[in-house]
Amino acid sequence: MTTEPTMRRVAALALPALVVLAIEPTYVLVDTAVVGHLGRVPLAGLAIGGSALTIAAWLGTVVSYGTTARVARRFGAGQRAEAIAEGVQGSWLAFGFGVLVALVAQIGAGPLGRAMAGGDAEVADAATTWLRVAALGAPGLLLATAGNGWMRGVQDMRRPLYYVLSASLLSAVLCPILVYPAGLGLVGSAIANAVAQTLSGLLFLRALMRERAPLRPDLAVLRGQLVMGRDLLLRGAAMQGSFFSATAVAASFGSAAVAGHQIALQLWMFCTLAQDAVAIAAQSLVGAELGGGRADGARWLARRVALVGIVTGVGFAVVIGAGAAVLPGLFTDDQAVIDQALLAWPWFVAMQPFAGLLFALDGVLLGAGDTRFLRNLTIVAGFGVFMPGALLAGRLDLGLGGVWAALTLFILARLAGMLLRVRSGRWARVGATV
Repeated sequence: MTTEPTMRRVAALALPALVVLAIEPTYVLVDTAVVGHLGRVPLAGLAIGGSALTIAAWLGTVVSYGTTARVARRFGAGQRAEAIAEGVQGSWLAFGFGVLVALVAQIGAGPLGRAMAGGDAEVADAATTWLRVAALGAPGLLLATAGNGWMRGVQDMRRPLYYVLSASLLSAVLCPILVYPAGLGLVGSAIANAVAQTLSGLLFLRALMRERAPLRPDLAVLRGQLVMGRDLLLRGAAMQGSFFSATAVAASFGSAAVAGHQIALQLWMFCTLAQDAVAIAAQSLVGAELGGGRADGARWLARRVALVGIVTGVGFAVVIGAGAAVLPGLFTDDQAVIDQALLAWPWFVAMQPFAGLLFALDGVLLGAGDTRFLRNLTIVAGFGVFMPGALLAGRLDLGLGGVWAALTLFILARLAGMLLRVRSGRWARVGATV
């Protein structure tokens, strides 16, 4: 049984999601701070290796968002058993992708590290070592994201909170111990990451088994998820290509620039994922409303979460702007790296209100299963706006500020398309299936 959408209901789903979303980037920030004090080269290696590993997180997000949309519609239509079956198949997809990522990383980490290090052999070696070890946690990472997806669809936000918190606390304790007292350095960070992701995946797998649903693969359901996943995959490819290119261009300006980019980027990821809590609540509730045949309720939610997105974006802009003199220094003692991070800061602050609105509306359209539009919009914004801007920044030697100006244009282009789509109302299609 579903509950009528109210702002109290949005908050009840968004607050636990906020904690879950904030846990992972908080750990990454801790990891960045721990490694940052090893020096410029390890931090730059983490930046490159971490950017490469976001491919695994991206694949997990693809599965998670597709699963949430399909599960939420089934749940809204009163079909809980079918909703859980969607979660089972999403977990199979996630695990398969995770194993593939782990295997590819063992082969491709070296060439990738060298390609992104801008000719710096030390940074390339550091990135390669970190990525090969950390990628062993990819199967667990993707199982956890799929688990988050189906649990959001049935509006269960409490258990994901406990699972993700437990794994991240373990990692936060292990990381400084393995890096410093154990003397493993950058490798210690990678081991802590892999252990935490594996534990998280096992916890979500146990939750799925407790539902007592059939665990065998179902080709018909898998096919439906793959159709939706195709659009989300292409959408994610355009998005990841943009951020991957940003790191590559930053690396061309030297190790201090890419290390400064890592600090700003991880803080930006923290803000975006925290703001995405409202989008996740919207995704679950919009999917349930449309699954139950209530298009007016879905439109009401779209208007309300848009306002909340703007408010949260302004709040982050104020905090990040006020913290410019303090925040970069929490992650490194290298003044050159701090100076580079501050080149990105004005753009980082300015994009926050627009990003808050964008992420809120993104959740609405994901909940509606409007993945083809999201795919096309992101491809156009990524390859038509960001990529040319980033390449121009590199060619004209505009530095890290130029890279972040291109990222801001990427956000604005996506937001413009999203506003037009939501206003049209063509996304609010009702029914138990997408």
